[in-house]
Amino acid sequence: MANSLDTTFAALADPTRRAILSMLLEDDMAVTDVAEPFEMSLAAISKHLMILTRAGLIAQEKRGRVKWCKLEPDAMKGASVWMQGFGQFEPVNLDAFERFLETELDSAPE
Repeated sequence: MANSLDTTFAALADPTRRAILSMLLEDDMAVTDVAEPFEMSLAAISKHLMILTRAGLIAQEKRGRVKWCKLEPDAMKGASVWMQGFGQFEPVNLDAFERFLETELDSAPE
């Protein structure tokens, strides 16, 4: 489970990937539609999508000539259960959790 958690948290560490996941909460989207709001190349978005796919957070499928992305609804269950063990993170706010981790890492003795 630790490796799965590492992969999930690594995928969630990037704000672009978190934004993509938020977009996919609404509905499945074509890759070109996912890329539209971001000021980066389609190749860069594709790399983000590959990381999310490898983490199991999204699935990609080809429908005709268009590649679609969809959220995998149970993918974050393990991470959510792990964070709930800390109580103070309920409900889970990933941005706040990221700030907490940054603060802890910055104040850790070297």
